[in-house]
Amino acid sequence: MPSLSIVLRSYQVGVKFHILDTWQTHKALMVQMPTGTGKTQLLASVIYDHLKEERGKCVWIVAHRRELVEQIEETVARHGISKEDERVKVMSIQWLSRHWENVDDERPSLIVIDETHHALAETYKELWLRYPEAKKLGMTATPCRLNGKGFTDLFDTLITSDSIADFIRQGWLSTFDYVSIRSDSNDQRLIDGLSKRGADGDYQVKEMDAVLNRRPSIERLYESVRQYADGKKGIVYAISISHAWNIAKYYKEHGMNAVAIDSKTPAKERKRLVKDFRQGRIQVLVNVDVFSEGFDCPDVEFIQLARPTLSLAKYLQQVGRGLRKTDGKDCCVMIDNVGLYRLFGLPTVDRDWQAMFEGRLAGKGYANMARTAYCQTARAEKTEITTPQHDDEMETIVTHDKLVDFLNAVDNPYVGITRQDKLKAFKDRASGLYGLKRGEKITVMPQYTEVLGTDGGLAVVSLNGKQVCLVDEQGGITARLVRCSKVKFMKDRILSMTGGNGHETYMDLYNGKLYTSKPKMLDFRKVQLLEVDGFIYSRTKTQYRAKAIRGNRNLFDYGFYLRICDYFSVPRCRQVEEDDARWGYDSTCILAGDYETYYHYCGMLPDGSIVVEDTTGKYFLVDECNGKRYIACENPNAPDEDFNTVIPRLKAEASMRASMRSEKEKLEKEEKRQERLAGMQQAEPFRAGRKWGLKLGGRIVVPPIYRNILAPVGNYCAVECNPCQWGIIMLDGKVVVEANYSKVEIHDDGTARLTVFPGKEKVVELGT
Repeated sequence: MPSLSIVLRSYQVGVKFHILDTWQTHKALMVQMPTGTGKTQLLASVIYDHLKEERGKCVWIVAHRRELVEQIEETVARHGISKEDERVKVMSIQWLSRHWENVDDERPSLIVIDETHHALAETYKELWLRYPEAKKLGMTATPCRLNGKGFTDLFDTLITSDSIADFIRQGWLSTFDYVSIRSDSNDQRLIDGLSKRGADGDYQVKEMDAVLNRRPSIERLYESVRQYADGKKGIVYAISISHAWNIAKYYKEHGMNAVAIDSKTPAKERKRLVKDFRQGRIQVLVNVDVFSEGFDCPDVEFIQLARPTLSLAKYLQQVGRGLRKTDGKDCCVMIDNVGLYRLFGLPTVDRDWQAMFEGRLAGKGYANMARTAYCQTARAEKTEITTPQHDDEMETIVTHDKLVDFLNAVDNPYVGITRQDKLKAFKDRASGLYGLKRGEKITVMPQYTEVLGTDGGLAVVSLNGKQVCLVDEQGGITARLVRCSKVKFMKDRILSMTGGNGHETYMDLYNGKLYTSKPKMLDFRKVQLLEVDGFIYSRTKTQYRAKAIRGNRNLFDYGFYLRICDYFSVPRCRQVEEDDARWGYDSTCILAGDYETYYHYCGMLPDGSIVVEDTTGKYFLVDECNGKRYIACENPNAPDEDFNTVIPRLKAEASMRASMRSEKEKLEKEEKRQERLAGMQQAEPFRAGRKWGLKLGGRIVVPPIYRNILAPVGNYCAVECNPCQWGIIMLDGKVVVEANYSKVEIHDDGTARLTVFPGKEKVVELGT
């Protein structure tokens, strides 16, 4: 057998040894590794070593779709296993199930199931029955199913690698920007209205297509790419074939080199288009589930999610196409136009793969749990409430430059990051008592008569069969609970306790507060409130409580804080602006990630930061990037702690920052505009009916609204609005000279000669 030079990374070596060791006791095992971490490379190494050991035997690689067979052959060939090697055969399960007689004489010693999450027991069971002695190896990034059925009917055990977050921290996977539609956006409201389900339990394709395959939604898809990934190379995941074609057509009409690929695209044509995409001749690939799996193109710079789904596997497989690293790629932009972030969290959220493998947890998002109350936003400079405009449809969840810090925020409930090994109970056979452990590490020696439940870093235990306590992973008691026969750790860190009488009590695990009725979660971007029996409660230890207002019309989500307005009370604290104290109303602030107390709102500074007061009379400056900082207090001991002294200085500093930021944004906007204008200088006049406009290729850059229009000169163009009334516009349609002149001449040096009437002329410099 020829030598194979595969250099495995350290984590691949660890997984490989784990596989070989596990095969000593189990025949069939499944391996989970995130997309982009080299599953195929590891697989090639395992196959090579296996064939060296099992001489005269063969290996089968089985895929769930025939389209993947050629992809797998090409991928393993790049790692030294040629498809001419008869000892390694790649086939689809569909072909195999129809051609058992063709392989009767073959006795595979190893059967590899690629993308194992698609393996259905009914289809694959025949493989297990026909070849009971063969080792089985399932490979997947997502060992989960929508229906919640596990894989233990086929596989004995699951081997997991590091998480996506770990691989990013270690530099093996790409960082990313993640932008999502807002909870109150037009498209999110449309998606929230989807009620029908397909046979697989996911959204019904027909209903999705009817709701989202429309011009306004496709326009918003295009604007998102222009705003966040202009000029970048990317993949778009569409709902249906017609949806994919409509997206590609619109993108192409507006200057993007986009093509649509689907299952009906001829294999030869698909291969050509993929090659062009890899080599940069095509900018955007729009597809329908074609490139969710088995597609390797490391220099993908953005992923656009345009297809709603309830499938965790589908979500992670799609975003995973953008996480591969390559030279020259700083990061990948995830553009979530269908709100999957609210169903599944970021790709970096730690998942309980073992529970999904065993069938205790479904790989499914629940749309009804992701919906948040619609909140209108108040502009910082206005007192009236306005609904979000088109520009406000998207929000940035995290940027690549802050991602690692974001991932290191362990146990932040908002980002869903937890330690990989779950806290579990174990029983000491000798004493009959229970202890706690993470992975194989014991954190609490056996001392409990019963462990009623565990979640995150907490457990509910019974001491001596009498006292029930909530303890941390080291056994420290965090709360003594009422006697209960059953507990359940609910979503969003709520603990349900059932007493001997069957009555349920609920505890907020952030602050230890108890409720006799089940709390309703009010979930905003980074802040949560509870609604119980007509009252809203903060999840802080020093708790805010207020009567709920129908429609939550007094709740305003600003991202890093939630403002709760009391329209019938004057401010209870000093204000940044005195007018607010004289004419305003009281507001309470809940800060994102702060579970200690609530705050009174003192006002906003020019740069968007806010000043708040806690319940002890201390004042803090809070901004989204730097968090909370102490600035003053009531009854200060020094002048630099006096509110009236500190606030003018902070306002001046904030004004300077706001001005600098505004100038920077203005400059960046103008630079982008100039780049676009430079690319539009080849535009040509075109006529539609009696009116004229400008067209670049097949894309309209200036609509036909003018009586006449001349060919561009640089970034400018002469237009006639009424007979003998000429003006000048820029190529993006902006008017720079009103149409009040009988004649205009545009020169290459950026000046123009304007004729008021024959004999009276003037020369002007054209602005922007």
